[in-house]
Amino acid sequence: MKHPENDELYKGLKVNKGVADVPTVNPYLQKRIQRKNYTPAEYVEGILKGNITILSQAVTLIESARMEHQQVAQEIIEKCLPHAGKSVRIGITGVPGAGKSTSIDAFGIHLLEQGRKLAVLAIDPSSERSKGSILGDKTRMEDLSREKNAFIRPSPSAGSLGGVARKTRETIVLCEAAGFDTIFVETVGVGQSETAVHSMVDFFLLIQLAGTGDELQGIKRGIMEMADGIIINKADGDNIDKANLAAAQFRNALHLFPPTDSGWIPKVLTYSGYYKLRINEIWDMVDEYMTFTKANGFFEWKRKEQSKYWMYESINDTLKDVFYHNPLIESRLKSTEMKVLNNELSSFMAAKEIIDLFLQNISGGERGGS
Repeated sequence: MKHPENDELYKGLKVNKGVADVPTVNPYLQKRIQRKNYTPAEYVEGILKGNITILSQAVTLIESARMEHQQVAQEIIEKCLPHAGKSVRIGITGVPGAGKSTSIDAFGIHLLEQGRKLAVLAIDPSSERSKGSILGDKTRMEDLSREKNAFIRPSPSAGSLGGVARKTRETIVLCEAAGFDTIFVETVGVGQSETAVHSMVDFFLLIQLAGTGDELQGIKRGIMEMADGIIINKADGDNIDKANLAAAQFRNALHLFPPTDSGWIPKVLTYSGYYKLRINEIWDMVDEYMTFTKANGFFEWKRKEQSKYWMYESINDTLKDVFYHNPLIESRLKSTEMKVLNNELSSFMAAKEIIDLFLQNISGGERGGS
């Protein structure tokens, strides 16, 4: 581009040529590695051989919202089901900052030293505004993330704990088919996600802290009633006495709760995840629970109840999905919403109108097709 300022008429003024724009993309990265598209049979074959790469891609299909991915994922799950169900499933929860990731790192190394294979499915909280998620569990599980017999999969909650819970349950099936004999499911924190996680695990472990005030106020009663074991973390150094006091308080509180369905009396133990102290006692407790519940039949009964629960949850999810993706409903929702906002229609009547419209549309479609 020529600059008139460089003309002879303007001898005292000179404009140099600008610098060419630097490419924003690294030229070495332009050749993108294409991910191979496997058939469902190839996915299943790779999973059964314990191929972590193929397992990860299959889990990505499960988490995808695209319909074609969901169809492939369901076919993979169906074919993996006969090879699943042989693991010990453990839910791990606790207040934020209780040291869940550090503890899982210590627990995992302890189990791997015993010759086990471990899969860690961690639900990471997502931002309600940006929908983004840090997914930093691998960085907090330094030792475990380097082990070949450990598989760590963080998943964003994406504002839908129910949806994540269902996908986590399906991921458990694939991990079991891949040969992982121990599954950890780490929750977002103390809240609604615990109920969903409790419905997919065999043993529910609650991690607590001492020295944070009134320990019993820091946890909901419902979470304590679900717990099969309560462990007090950071029982080291000057905190040992506080941890032992907190353990005594929890033991006293547990006596006030009704007996568990399994007949098992939950235990309260202290340990240090950071210094890896008394980790073996925790796993002796878990093994004792598994032996106890398998002997009295509760283990098998609970697994069947969980399968039934997830069948009904899947029905609810599917109905909700069909409802909101119905073209007639999609076209009518906004106008009905405006009527509610303008106080022309109550929320309850608006919901009834929309549902009635949906049912008429479904029944009309059935008559038209018959």
